[in-house]
Amino acid sequence: MAQSVLLTGAAGRVGTAILADLADEHEWRLMDRDPMTEDHPGEFVVADITDEETVRDAMEGIDVVIHLAGDPRPEAPWDSVLTNNIDGTQTIFEAAVDADVEKVVFASSNHAVGAYETEERTPEMYRAHDDYLLDGTELPRPGNLYGVSKAAGESLGRYYHDEHGLSVACVRIGNLTKGHPPIDYERGQAMWLSYRDCAHLFDRCIRAEYEYEIVYGISDNDRKYYSIDRAKAVLGYEPRDNSAEHN
Repeated sequence: MAQSVLLTGAAGRVGTAILADLADEHEWRLMDRDPMTEDHPGEFVVADITDEETVRDAMEGIDVVIHLAGDPRPEAPWDSVLTNNIDGTQTIFEAAVDADVEKVVFASSNHAVGAYETEERTPEMYRAHDDYLLDGTELPRPGNLYGVSKAAGESLGRYYHDEHGLSVACVRIGNLTKGHPPIDYERGQAMWLSYRDCAHLFDRCIRAEYEYEIVYGISDNDRKYYSIDRAKAVLGYEPRDNSAEHN
């Protein structure tokens, strides 16, 4: 069944991938600080997520929020991640609760656990059946301040679920590229997420029933060290792409 969806950060790469396949599947209200020049479905709101009043107005009549907006730079400084990624995300969750939104899907990142790789990543981690697979049950271990902000967003989601009953899915997005995985970049191939698998995963986040979940957003790559078992079991995620097919 189609849902009314507020998509923040709609003009970015993830938003573009989602809308490419799902424009006709749901009723969209799009939000971004910059206007979209290309055709887009539904209403478009030009606003910053730190604008609390506008965010609250945008929540009216919404069933599901997909929250992508924020500073996406891995090297983003603290003042930016605090304002845009942490305070902005808290504004989204608070407004969603007040508007009786059913679900918030939070775009987390592989950077929330990036420091696991710093000490423990070896070439053997990319085997098809490696024992070392992060599955979402591990504690966050960010390797930069951007990752800290994503770990904070996951914790905010946990709080708003436990305290207010909001359904929350945190998607630790891997390496999203269009058409094919990164060339000559083994790590990028291991965490590749195709555009169509990205759209399908977020569609499942919109439609599935869940409480609070942390899942990994990658395609079904032969060589991976993030598990997608939870996304398959809870959300019904059925990825179609595999970076090995492009070698």
